[in-house]
Amino acid sequence: MKTALFTALSFAALLGTAAAQSTAQDSVPVGTSGTRAAATTTGAANTSPDYHLAAGDKLRIDVYKDAQLSQSLQIRPDGKITLPLVGDVPAAGRTSIELRDAIAAALTDYMKNPTVTVIVVETTPQVVYVTGEVTKPGALPLTAGKLSVLQAIAMAGGFTDFANRKDITILRGTQRLKFNYKDALSDDSKREPPQLQPGDTVVVK
Repeated sequence: MKTALFTALSFAALLGTAAAQSTAQDSVPVGTSGTRAAATTTGAANTSPDYHLAAGDKLRIDVYKDAQLSQSLQIRPDGKITLPLVGDVPAAGRTSIELRDAIAAALTDYMKNPTVTVIVVETTPQVVYVTGEVTKPGALPLTAGKLSVLQAIAMAGGFTDFANRKDITILRGTQRLKFNYKDALSDDSKREPPQLQPGDTVVVK
């Protein structure tokens, strides 16, 4: 009787362990390329497929069957990451899928049909900055990921009396984009005002 009871309890314990292992395997985050991420990596951040990467975001780049190329990285202030063989790759402003495809294309010079997974591990706060001749310079949150330069200037309290409204610069990584506020408000203007991206700095002279 004791032997039968011990056997039954042992069998139940084994079933419980197997169920726990199965649940853990099912909860492993899936990379954007559709390949399963390693269970030892940090869980993926809760981002939508159309989320645009920003400086400061932490990424996990996995190259299938190549541990040396697989890296945990953080996007630099200039918006780029650096990978072995590939070198500098622009990341900020791209979606994780666009970055995955860019890395895979660069690796085709060194391997056949590379399989790349890009996992967004951690995101930085979605903000832009307005500085210079505005009433309230500082950081502004990106509501739902969208904010035009006109909206940013308005949220910064508008211009000071000394502002040059014809010479506004948007700093985006290594890019310098020019914006003319007066032209944007003109009745003849048919262009939409530029949409800001996370990490952009609007400089009003």
